[in-house]
Amino acid sequence: MTSFVEMLAGAERAHRSLLCVGLDPDPARFPEPWRGDATRIYDFCAGVVDATHDLVIAFKPQIAFFAAHRAEDQLERLIVHVHRVAPGVPVILDAKRGDIGSTAEHYAREVFDRYGADAVTLSPFLGFDSIEPYLRRAGKGALLLCRTSNPGGADLQEQRLASGELLYERIARLAAGPWNAKGQVGLVVGATYPAEIARVRELAPCLPLLIPGIGTQGGDAAATVRAGWRGTASKTSGPIIVSSSRAVLYPSNAGDGDFSSASRRVAEAARTELAAARG
Repeated sequence: MTSFVEMLAGAERAHRSLLCVGLDPDPARFPEPWRGDATRIYDFCAGVVDATHDLVIAFKPQIAFFAAHRAEDQLERLIVHVHRVAPGVPVILDAKRGDIGSTAEHYAREVFDRYGADAVTLSPFLGFDSIEPYLRRAGKGALLLCRTSNPGGADLQEQRLASGELLYERIARLAAGPWNAKGQVGLVVGATYPAEIARVRELAPCLPLLIPGIGTQGGDAAATVRAGWRGTASKTSGPIIVSSSRAVLYPSNAGDGDFSSASRRVAEAARTELAAARG
């Protein structure tokens, strides 16, 4: 079985890409004649996947955008579709789960058995025993919220502990150390905070970093790469997974009959920008 980390390294090499496309389907923004029709969530997302799968390091469906429309069955179909058309591209289920061990076991079954994801985003607030059930799945990835892209993240993540370190720094140290015995853990750090990305990379040089926030949220792609990328993924340098969602899904120049081509053009431009920053 190919592990999540191995899939990332392979996709980065094969597609020369650091770009992750986030799949956040909003039927109100679908092209005509699908606009407002939640039964077309699969069709819309599959169209984006088909148009961009050779340009990305990963896909990241956000579970709430499916569950709010009772479209979990469409999410299952979508992940099967990604694995079929792009078998080397990992799927990160953006679920941000965080609960006690017995409940976490069921969430892990949901993520990996029901949906077939290769990795999941998690909240580390309840500590290691809330994360450990996910790590029992050999080769699966667990990406822990560390320094998130939203302004309110500082309310807790930048609080200074008695040790003198900031809370997000403590999370990074734990993730890079005792919590990562099997090499499955990564971190989520927002593109809107490049200085914090650099600090997390310093503390966790080998971990994958999922970095949302370029595009619509305003994160700077070049600054993100400079802060987090330390060379092609290897034993001494973890990959960065730079995510763009709305900018790719809903490009401003998309025609109703050609949305997937417009999405591809935006994804190509983002990949090129990230590659230029990498040098």
